[in-house]
Amino acid sequence: MNGVLKVIPFSVGSIVSLSMATVAWAEQPLSVVYPPNGHETTAAQIFLIGTAPADGTVLVNGKPIDRSPAGHFAPSFPLQLGENTFVLQHQDQTLTLQVVRQSAQASPIGVAFAEGSLAPAVDIARLSGQPICFSAVAPAQAEVTVNLMGQTIALLPQISPTLPPNSAVLTFSNQPIAPAATTYQGCISSDSYQAPLSPYGAANRSGSHGNHLPLNLGYPQFQLRLNGQTMTQTGAGRIEILPTLPRSIVAVTVESGTARTGPSTDYSRLTPLPQGTQSSVIAREGEWLQLDYGGWIRASETQEIGKGGVPETLIRSIRSQQIYGDTGAWSEIAFPLQMPVPIDIQQSDRTLTLTLHNTTAQTDTIFLNPDPVIDRLDWQQTAPGQVQYRFNLQSDQQWGYKTRYEGSTLILSLRHPPALTDRAQPLQGTRILLDPGHGGAEDLGARGPNGYPEKDVALIVTQQLRDRLEAMGATVLMTREDDIDLWPQDRAALINQLEPTLAISLHYNALPDDGDAENTAGIGSFWYTSQSHALAVFLHQHLVDSLDRPSYGVFWNNLALTRPTVAPAVLLELGFMINPTEFEWIVDPQAQAQLAEELARGIANWMQQTVGQPDIREY
Repeated sequence: MNGVLKVIPFSVGSIVSLSMATVAWAEQPLSVVYPPNGHETTAAQIFLIGTAPADGTVLVNGKPIDRSPAGHFAPSFPLQLGENTFVLQHQDQTLTLQVVRQSAQASPIGVAFAEGSLAPAVDIARLSGQPICFSAVAPAQAEVTVNLMGQTIALLPQISPTLPPNSAVLTFSNQPIAPAATTYQGCISSDSYQAPLSPYGAANRSGSHGNHLPLNLGYPQFQLRLNGQTMTQTGAGRIEILPTLPRSIVAVTVESGTARTGPSTDYSRLTPLPQGTQSSVIAREGEWLQLDYGGWIRASETQEIGKGGVPETLIRSIRSQQIYGDTGAWSEIAFPLQMPVPIDIQQSDRTLTLTLHNTTAQTDTIFLNPDPVIDRLDWQQTAPGQVQYRFNLQSDQQWGYKTRYEGSTLILSLRHPPALTDRAQPLQGTRILLDPGHGGAEDLGARGPNGYPEKDVALIVTQQLRDRLEAMGATVLMTREDDIDLWPQDRAALINQLEPTLAISLHYNALPDDGDAENTAGIGSFWYTSQSHALAVFLHQHLVDSLDRPSYGVFWNNLALTRPTVAPAVLLELGFMINPTEFEWIVDPQAQAQLAEELARGIANWMQQTVGQPDIREY
């Protein structure tokens, strides 16, 4: 068969109707599952995931490639910038595949700025006294300046390397990279611009201009000079200076406001802000607001409730109580405040530390009875406007926490450990949420070399795990029992709603384009909150040792299914769908049964080790 790339479509029904023993074998013509024809990437190499009947040889650009016993392949090839052509042959079949490698960094063409490189690229606003910074990518040896309301700012070339994306750590290639183009940067203080006085006060003598009305500085004009040529380009972001006072005051309107270290989803997450949190705005960048304690949040998650100074509060007495409900027992600590202020929470061994921002302590009395979770509560005013409460805990293992505002009172809830009492039913009393990854027609997950989808094998193994955990006495909650599509946020919401003892999401793995699919295999374990670390490490090592599988590693990772704080929550990648040999293990029915058995035993033994039940050897 001659022609262009053939990607074999697989319907769920056609795959499920096959026996699992036949799924591993290459029973269709020469085909490539990934990448699709015309695929664009910035990676320096690409793997070709596909299959052909096991007999004969598969050639890529005239050279034979390795294949698994069942006929699958996943070789990697270097990519040149621009278009790359791969011709695959197996007996009388020929496929042609085009892959386009693009530059990872925009580069200028001629005497010009690189497309999309001018920053700020969105409207920004800064308080008086804050720096206003600019950057652009331009040819080396150029002279680059910015004109903003009659003032000229020189942008100087930067020689620092660039950082690869976070995903680079998954291929163990996350070292800094020499820049492919020259970036020019420069800043100016917003104090350099005068603004009309507001009715709230006159300019002070320090030169910070006191309280001003907003000042619109317009759009910056970028200018480039090189080899006697000059070109000018208007920036896309308008610049405004905010008044020192009064500031815009906003309140968080969503149940859990996503706070970050910077103004985009590229920046790291901070402790979520409970609904009702109030703060003043000190900067804007596009759709993002910077709040006075430093974190950034989307404007769409807030509502302006007025103007004024920084919302501040005093705190005096603190009280605690124990709450018992359907999902277990909790210790609730109430912090009566005048304003619902921003918070931070940090966990470590035997401690949980709560920081209240914009808060000043007048505390003399704390009511804290003997508690099954809390050993002692210490506090200190660590800085002006910042009070820190350190809960010294009874155990290294924490079982979950949650926060909410009731009016202006912050409620911090710490979960009690589960009680396991039945030797015959070692998980009696536990509620374990299992999440089979992916699902539905639009979310297949990773695919094996013959197109078999991750979503199917994840559901099969999860159902087998469910049965074994129930035999041990656990109540098992499933995010899906059928081939349905759920957003990751929907699955995380179920964890928060159901408050299980443990939450475990089961997946199978793939790699970014620059990975080595042929030689990367093994079990991977992912955690986010400190309370989930021990479970992630234990299950990872248990599966590696008991199943004699390779270890891909243990990763801290900001994933929707690892972020819930109400329970230890981990995500397991149980093998690589794209590795030809490991794929055959993944779809083997006996291996699936053994995997479910050992995973159930690992969960039970971790609970025994942590809570104190007999070792689970007979299950």
